[in-house]
Amino acid sequence: MTQRAPGTRPAHLVASIPDHLRGARPSVSFEFFPPKDDAAEAHLWDAVRRLERVRPAFVSVTYGAGGTSQDRTVRVTARIAEETSLTPLAHLTCVGQSVEQLRRVVGHYAASGVRNVLALRGDPPGDVRGRWTAHPDGLDHAEDLVRLVRTLGDFTVGVAAFPDVHPDSPDLDHDVEMLVRKADAGATFAVTQMVFDADTYLRLRDRVAARRELPVTPGLMPVTSYRQIQRMSELMGIPLPPTVVERLEAVKDDPAAVRAVGVAIAAELGRRMLDEGAPGLHFITMNRSTATLEVHDALGL
Repeated sequence: MTQRAPGTRPAHLVASIPDHLRGARPSVSFEFFPPKDDAAEAHLWDAVRRLERVRPAFVSVTYGAGGTSQDRTVRVTARIAEETSLTPLAHLTCVGQSVEQLRRVVGHYAASGVRNVLALRGDPPGDVRGRWTAHPDGLDHAEDLVRLVRTLGDFTVGVAAFPDVHPDSPDLDHDVEMLVRKADAGATFAVTQMVFDADTYLRLRDRVAARRELPVTPGLMPVTSYRQIQRMSELMGIPLPPTVVERLEAVKDDPAAVRAVGVAIAAELGRRMLDEGAPGLHFITMNRSTATLEVHDALGL
């Protein structure tokens, strides 16, 4: 076993996510969601170990809807830092938390060696399309959370981006301005929600690049069942593109065919965005490794 000097941190914990995104080769990263019970957690760890083999630039663990599952998210993220060779990106949202509570969560992450944080406002609890209300002693915007995290230590901070326009946003101009403000607050990279139209990602990326140097990585999720379509639309706040829905509807009675078409669509989107200069791909795995690895391999990453 390699010995480290006292006080030093392993390389995967000091890795710079922005450096990966600006590298000569496209980065690959994976996103997991917090398991609801011990059985689901075992399933998650199986996916983590399988995906660890392809040496992603980083991995992240989300909060549940409306900011729930925070404790399990923090624990799983810390365990990734301590027990794997993966660079963890810690999720943090403003939902239902005072500034003091946010400080404590960041402290838990720091104690585990986690130094990369994805700062999000988050969705309203109970209804992702409901009205947003900040905690009385909390923060109202992601840019405020970026500033807070940057005051708490040597953290690299990323933020969310919305190629299809955030449901609460009046237009793309507003979304671009919000990303610029997050960059001004100290964010050094962005990750988008799941992309199903490469043109919307490229449009957002180019608009931001004209204003700030902020690498924007597209989120990519292979559809593996027809039932996922409605749920994805709810999470995104908009319907999936008709061309995507039509291809899946054509095979909706054949689960294996739906899965194959979903993987093919994801691979096509990924190839287009990489060919157009995307810094990498952020795979939303749903805690399943197989479809993600199929897309990864199809792209020759």
